[in-house]
Amino acid sequence: MAERGFAVAAFRDGAQWRIEALPPAVLGDLSVLLSALRSQPPEGGPFVIASIEDEFFVIARQEGRRVALLLSDLTAAVEFPLAEQAMTRLGEDPPADDELDEMWPVGDLELFTDLGVSEEEMEDILDDLDALPDEMLASIADLLDIGEQYNHAIASAWAPS
Repeated sequence: MAERGFAVAAFRDGAQWRIEALPPAVLGDLSVLLSALRSQPPEGGPFVIASIEDEFFVIARQEGRRVALLLSDLTAAVEFPLAEQAMTRLGEDPPADDELDEMWPVGDLELFTDLGVSEEEMEDILDDLDALPDEMLASIADLLDIGEQYNHAIASAWAPS
């Protein structure tokens, strides 16, 4: 089943960030998403974002040979293959039945500290239970000072259901 959402890649082009839409195929398969990440120029720590509408998002960032990974809500692993694959890659167990009524992130909350977004700022964004995943991502993009490019890229990246 195709997921509804969007995916983008962000990479450095000299001193500027460029953000481009990725094909919908990355929304259901972490290996495809990570291949898209690895195809970006490695300078400056490129990253990819996949967001499944109103449910969760995954951010993967290349740091040398290491890939940092963040899943916005571990409970999404019960229903969505991309989230389940992210949990597996992170070495995390699926949530227990009594944990399904809570939402919390899993992975690397420090993946943007070198760009000025602290772990505490990421926690504040991800702990806002009133915010939808796309609103959380918009806040992160604004903190990274790439909000305009990000908004332009996601406008063309939405995959219909």
